[in-house]
Amino acid sequence: MSLLLLVVSALHILILILLFVATLDKSWWILPRQESLNLWYDCTWNEANKTWACSNVSDNGWLKAVQVLMVLSLTLCCLSFILFMFQLYTMRQGGLFYATGLCQLCTSVAVFTGVLIYAIHANEILEKHPSGGKFGYCFALAWVAFPLALISGVIYIHLRKRE
Repeated sequence: MSLLLLVVSALHILILILLFVATLDKSWWILPRQESLNLWYDCTWNEANKTWACSNVSDNGWLKAVQVLMVLSLTLCCLSFILFMFQLYTMRQGGLFYATGLCQLCTSVAVFTGVLIYAIHANEILEKHPSGGKFGYCFALAWVAFPLALISGVIYIHLRKRE
């Protein structure tokens, strides 16, 4: 049983790390000259001045939604880990981790929705930066975090506390 708890805890921590990096790092969109855009600022290299030109993305409604959903998923994932630890030490034997599983499933839905919105609106990024580009590794990490959170939530729902 302790090996199963270790694996479930390690999976949860992996999901947390993936979500932290995906939410806070700067590579959601990679421009051709290795410049990158994130969820918070739109920074491009100005070759004439040799400086970064950054603008806040707060005026973009769909990007605000992605920001909120990624922060929500991170918050729910942290909450579900705290709930898991609380339930692990206070729940009576034979109890199920329903609250933890439900929080983790909500994490999965929030990540999926945020990444899907970003993918659907990628053409707007291309309109703003006509030089092209592609999805960055933070976008890929968020897509990896989605099924892992889904699997983790299902495992928590079926997991019973034993000795």
